[in-house]
Amino acid sequence: MPAQIISQPNPPPDPSLLPESILDYAVVLDTKDYLSPAELESINLFRRAADYIAAAMIFLNDNVLLEKKITHDNIKPRLLGHWGTCPGLVMVYAHLNRIIRKTGLDALYVVGPGHGAPAILSCLWLEDSLGAFLPEFPRNYSGLKKLISRFSAPGGFPSHINAETPGAIHEGGELGYALSVSFGAVMDNPDLVVACIIGDGEAETGPTATAWHGYKYIDPAESGAVLPILHVNGFKISERTIFGVMDDKEITALFTGYGYQVRIVSDLPNLDNDLAASMDWALAEIKKIQTAARSGKPIVKPRWPMIVLRTPKGLGGPKKVHGEFVEGSFHAHQVPLPLAKTDDGELADLQLWLESYGPKELFTPDGVPVDKILDIIPEISTKKLGQRKESYDAYTPLLTPEWKDLCLASGDQESCMKAVGRFLREVIKQNPKTFRIFSPDELVSNKLDAVFDVTGRNFQWDIASRAEGGRVVEILSEHTCQGMLQGYTLTGRTGLFPSYEAFLGIIHTMMVQYSKFSKMAAETCWRLPVGSLNYIETSTWTRQEHNGFSHQNPSFIGAVLSLKPKFARVYLPPDANCFLSTVSHCLRAKNYVNLMVGSKQPTPVWLSPEDADQHCIAGASVWKFASVDNGVDPDVVLVGIGVEMTFEVIAAAALLREHAPELRVRVVNVTDLMILANTGLHPHALSHDAFDTLFTEDRSIHFNYHGYPIELQGLLFGRPNLDRVTIEGYAEEGTTTSPFDMMICNRTDRFSVAIAAIRGGARFNKKVAAYSHKLCSYLRHLAQKEKEYILANGKDHDDTFNTPVFKN
Repeated sequence: MPAQIISQPNPPPDPSLLPESILDYAVVLDTKDYLSPAELESINLFRRAADYIAAAMIFLNDNVLLEKKITHDNIKPRLLGHWGTCPGLVMVYAHLNRIIRKTGLDALYVVGPGHGAPAILSCLWLEDSLGAFLPEFPRNYSGLKKLISRFSAPGGFPSHINAETPGAIHEGGELGYALSVSFGAVMDNPDLVVACIIGDGEAETGPTATAWHGYKYIDPAESGAVLPILHVNGFKISERTIFGVMDDKEITALFTGYGYQVRIVSDLPNLDNDLAASMDWALAEIKKIQTAARSGKPIVKPRWPMIVLRTPKGLGGPKKVHGEFVEGSFHAHQVPLPLAKTDDGELADLQLWLESYGPKELFTPDGVPVDKILDIIPEISTKKLGQRKESYDAYTPLLTPEWKDLCLASGDQESCMKAVGRFLREVIKQNPKTFRIFSPDELVSNKLDAVFDVTGRNFQWDIASRAEGGRVVEILSEHTCQGMLQGYTLTGRTGLFPSYEAFLGIIHTMMVQYSKFSKMAAETCWRLPVGSLNYIETSTWTRQEHNGFSHQNPSFIGAVLSLKPKFARVYLPPDANCFLSTVSHCLRAKNYVNLMVGSKQPTPVWLSPEDADQHCIAGASVWKFASVDNGVDPDVVLVGIGVEMTFEVIAAAALLREHAPELRVRVVNVTDLMILANTGLHPHALSHDAFDTLFTEDRSIHFNYHGYPIELQGLLFGRPNLDRVTIEGYAEEGTTTSPFDMMICNRTDRFSVAIAAIRGGARFNKKVAAYSHKLCSYLRHLAQKEKEYILANGKDHDDTFNTPVFKN
């Protein structure tokens, strides 16, 4: 029978008509006998079978269908896994199956409690999705035995959901990101519903707290929907959860304030009817919101549905062990019977527990699930949760404009970000449904605002941008931007995350977790490539002198450098034309983490479009115009890595041309940081011969580097003759000061570079050696005079950043 909905309408009523009790906001359904007897039986059998397999996966290495009494030899030597969350995950999976089979719903299942792998793997085996991708796990006794015995064992599935898990687009190793990933996945996927289960432990995290607002960035006319399911089982690893001690009134008040319609499912004897009715209600509410928006009459601030599922922790597991409550307590979190390998009492408890599921009623002697279990599994393979193409084969190549058409003439002054903004404007025009920008409220500040010529912000709670299909999501939560970017990328589209340099570090570990997922996906034969994660790091420390020390932090470069080399790319294009080439490449690349670092301030365009193209292909090159005799036979090599760092190197080369004309200087710019890695350590690394050709075999080399010097030291480690190398970069010195004083404070200014060049070149040039000390002292004097001027006048000299002029 259909659910009788006796909740408030959508949208909410006039404030003067608000109910007296917050509990009157909770959605109330008449769920008694909601499911037919056949449906209820199939769901019950599916849950029993999946729960049995999940429990067996944690304990058994043999005797997987209890053909005989369990012995200590049947128990794995190490018991790994998390049982407590499994029954709830299975329950939601079963009910999604019922709905998909009945209605043809297009759905993904995103699981926040990542260590619930036994639950998901058991369901995947039952629906034969494991066998579809991994023939060694057929839906029979041999496949079941391999699944159970090899779980959390060397060579088998890990204890957490990862890229080896069919249907997964999220790895819950670090909690807090399931909900934001889900919202990213439904963007521009109008027919998709993502059922996202958030554990009550995960719900304590800051990223999850913000992600509840994600629906406010979902246009129901163009995108799908997320159905959040907060699974409240009351406990984390050894403590109560915050949500576990909140009553229904408190939870209803909280999520009503977030803007949701809240349905609490907690009727334990009637749980399946209750959940089935609640999920049907939620999907009907979603359909109502979408239909209104797609008919041109969108609901103002629609109240999207969510479900709070209350179940005891480890439902169906052992009730008590050694006198301690297990089911409904933190003892059910991981392994409820941790001594089953050696303790006779716990082994007997395990026998009783597993027998309680009645495996002989669930499987034939050949290990095949009985027909009544299969009756709720979707019949069409592509509808099964484990075989949705969005999760493994959905990549749509991005169309990019010809970047050279947007280039500037060599000698012009332009902000790299202004040029990139114009490029992104054309990208949006050519990819109106497969490209988005996720930005923490900094797009205009970062001078990428040219995109607003053709799009708006997709902020549905703001009447000015509602229902306009904006390609820009701006929310002051780096975690939410990252999660949405991940969900959008893993379901086949391409995104970009521009940010102030200092604050990309907020999502350091999220990026690392994603890269681990990407690594495993690339090693999984059935997953096809996806677009890269693309970051633009701007508002850099070199021009954050006005915001002060807190805004000066290039450490995200090091975070990317630490990734598996196969997947990590770091670019520091030196001018606007090089940045256009780089961003065009990155947006088309697949499976990488691409970090692009550049300035938003106007700086010289050093290279023509053709030269920029060749320079970016090579990753580094000699800049003949700034070198003595085109860089032939140098005494010293000066290397600029980064926009401002390169400017100071060129300014130093001009100084040296005037004050040390005998010094033979070669100027090199590096735009692809990875070429510096020792031969064989990165796909882009220069061979030793190429390295020596570019940097010479034995001459002094001075690097002026945008990031922390230790990063460059790590990259160069293993190259021969490193005693000739000196490096300066960000040295954790800064304050609210002038741009040039920032350079001086960190010894990356032109005077410091020139001093390093003279010292290095004097080793090979006797004429320079004769006046090295005198000239270095004079250059230090000039630097000190600059500091005194800055302190006295509150600014740099007006001509400090004029394009350097080389005197012959």
